[in-house]
Amino acid sequence: MLPLRWSEDSGLDELTDYLREITALVDVTVVDGSPPPVFAAHASRWAGLVRHVPPDPSPVANGKVAGVLTGVRLARHEALVLADDDVRYGEEELRRLVGMLRHADLVRPQNVFRPLPWHARWDTGRSLLNRALGADYPGTLAVRRSILERTRGYDGDVLFENLELIRTVRAAGGREVRAPDLYVRRIPPTARHFLGQRVRQAYDDFAQPPRLALELALLPAAIAGLRRPRLLLAGVGAVVLLAEVGRRRHGGARVYPPTSALWAPAWAAERALCIWIALLRRVTGGMPYAGRRLRRAGTPAAELRRRFARPPGAA
Repeated sequence: MLPLRWSEDSGLDELTDYLREITALVDVTVVDGSPPPVFAAHASRWAGLVRHVPPDPSPVANGKVAGVLTGVRLARHEALVLADDDVRYGEEELRRLVGMLRHADLVRPQNVFRPLPWHARWDTGRSLLNRALGADYPGTLAVRRSILERTRGYDGDVLFENLELIRTVRAAGGREVRAPDLYVRRIPPTARHFLGQRVRQAYDDFAQPPRLALELALLPAAIAGLRRPRLLLAGVGAVVLLAEVGRRRHGGARVYPPTSALWAPAWAAERALCIWIALLRRVTGGMPYAGRRLRRAGTPAAELRRRFARPPGAA
């Protein structure tokens, strides 16, 4: 299931080639929120190849969530693979992922960028730190249709939609399986798009208060460290070592280049600045997204547990 919204078609040939390969293995539904001329071009190109539909009319602010919920409504199978338009599955990864749904309600694999321009190496530093501290948040998940039918989907008025989906499944009693050794290729964005996403991705951490507090402390700590360079260098070294732990976990050394951990301090410095800009966005009304402003990054897990603990029929 592939929700997308394109304003131009520079990647259409490559995506069409990929869809042609993947439809030999699975049914594919593309939920396309592109403007009418782009949608029409896609419909012509993909006729007979995939099920190509517009998203259902929806009041939710996050268009990706609207696309996913449309796909869930139309789904003909229990096992659903949700993937951004830059995710590229091979047959082996796809079979393993779907197989893991036999014993889970949601499976979280690991994305890895290929190729590796400078900004993909930069963002890989984030992935390695996430792996060292728990698990990364990929652009693809596998989920059972029945759990989403039971929860009636998930909140579409938050920014960090993948975390919202994961938390919703857990809160409803579903079983999440993390698969950090299941590496799925992801095509890096353009450098321009990457730069435009820095503050938006920082805003996601308002859904994770402990992480938010740590990131807000980075800039004051760095400023204080300017007076004590040895402590600052020690902090940089600690970030590199932590990222190296993430690189080596779960066989990651075979997919991440040896220099990958060296990019982690650059990402940490970026986040130290962007999280304060995100805080300014928060107090001034929220993060701009698709012509709207989203104030909430995610629903607290405790609130979701209370919601799904209510008896059937409760408001």
